[in-house]
Amino acid sequence: MVKVVIIGGGWSGCAAAIAAIKAGGQVTLLERTDMLLGTGLVGGIMRNNGRFTAAEEMIALGGGDLFQICDRNARHKNVNFPGHNHATLYDIVKTHGDVLRYLTQLGVEIVFCSRVKEVNMENRTMQSVKDDVGRVFSGNVFIDATGTAGPQVNCTKYGNGCAMCILRCPSFGGRVSIAGLAGVKESVAKKSNGQIGAMSGSCKLHKESLSEEIQHQLNEKGVVVIPVPDEWKEDHLSIKACQQYNLPSYLDNIVLLDTGHAKLMTPFFSLEGLREIPGFENARYEDPYAGGKGNSMRFFAMPSRTNSLLVDSVDNLLCCGEKAGLLIGHTEAITTGTLAGHNSVRLGLGLVSLVLPRELAVGDIIAYVKDAMETEDGMNRKYTFSGSVYFERMKNLDLYTTNIEEIEARVEKSGLSNVFLRKLLK
Repeated sequence: MVKVVIIGGGWSGCAAAIAAIKAGGQVTLLERTDMLLGTGLVGGIMRNNGRFTAAEEMIALGGGDLFQICDRNARHKNVNFPGHNHATLYDIVKTHGDVLRYLTQLGVEIVFCSRVKEVNMENRTMQSVKDDVGRVFSGNVFIDATGTAGPQVNCTKYGNGCAMCILRCPSFGGRVSIAGLAGVKESVAKKSNGQIGAMSGSCKLHKESLSEEIQHQLNEKGVVVIPVPDEWKEDHLSIKACQQYNLPSYLDNIVLLDTGHAKLMTPFFSLEGLREIPGFENARYEDPYAGGKGNSMRFFAMPSRTNSLLVDSVDNLLCCGEKAGLLIGHTEAITTGTLAGHNSVRLGLGLVSLVLPRELAVGDIIAYVKDAMETEDGMNRKYTFSGSVYFERMKNLDLYTTNIEEIEARVEKSGLSNVFLRKLLK
């Protein structure tokens, strides 16, 4: 049996674990903190714009488990907000438990509080990893799902300092790149102005600290849009990792989404200014993920990889999530994680790796981002199914649709229906 060791328990790592175990692998998932999902613990947005297409493609491919869990834990469905249509907002509290139970039922060995700090290599092959309490985990194939956010030094140097965000580096130690430990040269993203990295695009307000009217609208509709007085407008559009929200509406308005808390669609906002807006007089941040200053700097460690998500220069290491490139969002993480997990077992069995075809949006984005990142202009952009550069590409290529039968037919034509449900045999 192929032993697969996945480092990082965010959305991509969880997706990789599911795909690998369904393909017949023995899976160990190492998570630096004491909870799964990573930034998914404060995320909450699925199926907006082209993410609907991508989610349904993955379901038709047999890799839809996590999308279905999010659907099951949705607080609101078919929500429209500036620049985005038919979004699902999952409950950020309930979803974690559902995912944890599902992975455990599948037989994934999950090791929490395991921060990997050493990699044992023989030539181009990883043999094992060791965490900071001395535990050694050996495997045939490894997956780097460690993400690209933080650690604290990057948040301080390139952002506005560490505010102890959901990544909780002060408690569990900062992110460590497995590809970096293996000696792989990694690239760093830049903003359009040439500055290093990118800042997470939202933060959370304690819903009960808002007026009863705002709470009611959030609970009923899932979204509230409130104009911002000119004197308190804060232009954060260019620093966001999530460029799908780089729209005037997010400068001119407070946009709130209900994910259990009130998700504020801006990297940060002065609490003094926020409390000047009617309905926000008692506002407080639920978590310091961004809050009044902003932190969670991202895209500092991306290895070169193939379209099957094999890391260049290491023969048995794959990557997914933000490690796979300048990809933004949970849907994008689940997509790459599923492919990496499936291919880890293929690799261990000596089978040809799967490359998703560009006739599918989930295949096209993986290949497109790889090509884009080989150019200077491409390194200044971020890519997502839900907006900005790649969503425009989806529409231009007629890949975007909300017609599920059309999506299923497209996947069937590719010959890959339920490919991620197949147990691999040599």
